Amino acid sequence: MPTVSIVIPVFNAEATISELCASIISELTSEVSEFEIILVDDCSRDNSWRLIESLASKDDHIRAVKLGRNFGQHNALLCGIRMARYEVVVTLDDDLQHPASQITVLLNKLAEGHDVVYGVPVAAQHGFLRNVASRVTKAALQGVIGLEAARDVSAFRSFHTHLRNGFASFQSPFVSIDVLLGWSTSRFSSVKVEHRPRAFGESNYTLRKLVSHAFNILTGYSALPLKLASIIGFTLTLFGFLILSFVLIQYFINGASVPGFVFLASIITIFSGTQMFVMGIFGEYLARIHFRSLNQPQYFVREKTNAGSDLKGRTGQKKSES
Repeated sequence: MPTVSIVIPVFNAEATISELCASIISELTSEVSEFEIILVDDCSRDNSWRLIESLASKDDHIRAVKLGRNFGQHNALLCGIRMARYEVVVTLDDDLQHPASQITVLLNKLAEGHDVVYGVPVAAQHGFLRNVASRVTKAALQGVIGLEAARDVSAFRSFHTHLRNGFASFQSPFVSIDVLLGWSTSRFSSVKVEHRPRAFGESNYTLRKLVSHAFNILTGYSALPLKLASIIGFTLTLFGFLILSFVLIQYFINGASVPGFVFLASIITIFSGTQMFVMGIFGEYLARIHFRSLNQPQYFVREKTNAGSDLKGRTGQKKSES
């Protein structure tokens, strides 16, 4: 087994984080020669950070940082990935739905020659709307990466740490770890893993957040919306010419009267709506260029514990010490 860095974004997880760390330590102690657990507290509102500090003080395997504000799951993951010291990175959520025993399943699959391996639930323990939103996000990701494996993406993933070199200079505040991994390799795979029902609380990934993430993937990493706007513009322009031809034929050949206000108003509405739609897409791209020009940080580390001096990555601001 390779040496392993476990990266876990934490948000309001005081009810689960102790059990999660204990199960990982128990599982990996006998399986790998060296490992670390990197906990990235995404500005939790409960006592997660105090509990993390206590855990880190008792076990040298645990390293942790607390972000200055809530940057989002993928930004927190990027922070943890840049902290990783070992050969393989494994990411998982803080909700105990991914059993620690399944980590070795990912590692065994990775050892077959893949660069990235996703743990696909045998039976996903999510609600209907969450599953629908997940499918939308995966479809968007597949359109950007261009790989069939994008349909199997999940938060439970393993990959070789050196892949992060492919996005070492990435600075945009809009982060999608799966897209960034797709910049470095096309050797994706997946394996079936156990997925437990949520034991505490509710998922922080709401339907709105998943749809927003899918939109960020499309507008932040691809030109697909611009191509869609071009196709819609061309189609409606062609439609307009067909309508004009029909009106002229009716007027000059058949002597029929030209349709009145209702017809004209409907045509104006179609074309005005299309213009607003296309302008909205252009505006979204311009906004992203604007935010990137501001050099907005992807994350900002407020505190760290048992993390050493090797915290790497572009935080956009000077790191503060606890």
